[in-house]
Amino acid sequence: MSHIALLTLGATLLGCVLVVMGVHAYTSGRAQRAALIDRLSATGPVEGLARRRRFSGVDRRLRGTALGRRLEVKLATTGLDLTPGEFFVSMLGGVAALWLIAASLLADFFGPVAAVIGLWGANAFLNWQRAKRTEKFINQLPELARILANATQAGLALRTAIGLAAEELEAPAGEELSRVTHRLAVGDSLDDALGEMAERLPSRELVVLVTTLVLSSRAGGAIVGSLRNLTVTLEQRKETRREVRTQLSQVTMTAYVIPVIGVGSLLLVDKVMPGALDRMTGSFVGQAAVLVALGMFVVGFALIRRLSKIDV
Repeated sequence: MSHIALLTLGATLLGCVLVVMGVHAYTSGRAQRAALIDRLSATGPVEGLARRRRFSGVDRRLRGTALGRRLEVKLATTGLDLTPGEFFVSMLGGVAALWLIAASLLADFFGPVAAVIGLWGANAFLNWQRAKRTEKFINQLPELARILANATQAGLALRTAIGLAAEELEAPAGEELSRVTHRLAVGDSLDDALGEMAERLPSRELVVLVTTLVLSSRAGGAIVGSLRNLTVTLEQRKETRREVRTQLSQVTMTAYVIPVIGVGSLLLVDKVMPGALDRMTGSFVGQAAVLVALGMFVVGFALIRRLSKIDV
C-alpha cells in the first residue's frame, strides 16, 4: 500500500513539474514573440504579425487558385488589412445575408438577384478602395516631388532621397515608397521598383514622376529643376481635379440615387399591395419584366457614371 502511495506521489510531483515547465515555456514564448513584434514594428509594419489572422485554412487553399492570387493582388492595392481568405468568407456571408433579406422583404425571386448584386458590390468595393487610395496618393505627389527635389539638391543620392521621403510622408505614399526602398535594398533596379509602384497605383501623374526619376537616373541631367517644375504642375493638376470633382458631385449623386429609387418603388408596391411581388414574379413574363427593369437601371447607372468620368 505504501509502495502504491509513493508511486502516486511521484507521478503527481512529476506532473506538477511538467505543468510548471509547460507554463514557463508558454510564457517565455509569448514574451519572445511580443519582443520580436516590437523590434520589427520599430522598422515598419509587418504583415501577419499585427493581429491574429482568421480563416487561415480557407486563405491557404484560396491562395493556391487563380482567383485567390488575383484577389491577393487587388487587396494589396487597396491597402486593406485583410487576407484573401478573410475577404472571401466575409463576402460569402454578406451575399448570404443579402439573399435572405431580399427573399424575406421582397420575394423569393429577388434572393438570387440580390446575391449577384452583392458579388458585384464586393468587387466594386475593392475598386472603390483602390481608386480612393490612388487619389490620396496623387494628392501627395506634389509633396513627394518637393521632398525629392530638396534631398537631391542637398547632395543625396536618389535612392537615399526615396528612403527619406518614405519616412517623411504618411500613408499611402509612405507605405508605397517603403516597398520601393525594400526592393532596392534586396538588389532590384530602380526601374523595376518604381515601375511596380506605378502598376499598383495607376495614374498619369505617377507615371510622369516615375518616368522623370528613371530618365534622370539613367542619363543624369538637371533632376532638381525637373522635379521643381513637376511640383508646380502637380499642384495645378491637383486643384483642377478638385474643381472638376466638385462640379460633377451632383451628377455622381444622381447615379447612386436612381437604383435606390428603383428598390424603394418595389418596397412601396409590396407595401401598398401585399403579395404583389410574389404574384408578379410567379410567372415567366413577370420575371422577365423585372430582369429587364433591373438591367435598365444598371445601364442607366453605368451611363451616368461614364458621362461624369472626366480624365484630367
